[in-house]
Amino acid sequence: MSQASFRAALSELAAELAGRPLDDTLDAWLNLHHGADSPTFSRLAEAIRTGVAEGWLCPREGGGIRYGRIFKAADDLAGCSVDVVDMSDIVGPHHRHPHGEIDLIVPVDAGATFDGRGAGWCVYGPGSAHRPTVAGGRAFVLYLLPQGAIEFTGA
Repeated sequence: MSQASFRAALSELAAELAGRPLDDTLDAWLNLHHGADSPTFSRLAEAIRTGVAEGWLCPREGGGIRYGRIFKAADDLAGCSVDVVDMSDIVGPHHRHPHGEIDLIVPVDAGATFDGRGAGWCVYGPGSAHRPTVAGGRAFVLYLLPQGAIEFTGA
């Protein structure tokens, strides 16, 4: 999958997310309709694997984490930016989500989790904060950030 087709797939999903509050209801809806056994998940997971292998995803490295912002916040992405990280048994830097965060968790190793959750989606509401943690192996995590907003706190 190319960057253009990856963006098209994300835009299709973003159209369904536009205007929805980032909360537990959205978390449950994403996992029900676009969860780990869905065509959407399979398509996005394959694009992430391909992008990482080809080097157009996660081109940077710092603190043992490979990462990169692939798309800036845009209307066709429901006003979200798109970042992807490649993490393995590591705790990332503490940060805050001023407008929330929507995460797609793609385990590379069986049993790998992100913030205690396996394959699927995780939604953090506005004002939430965490130290992103991958345990049990390696995982890719795609972050949709409304308005591209993230605040690293140093905590």
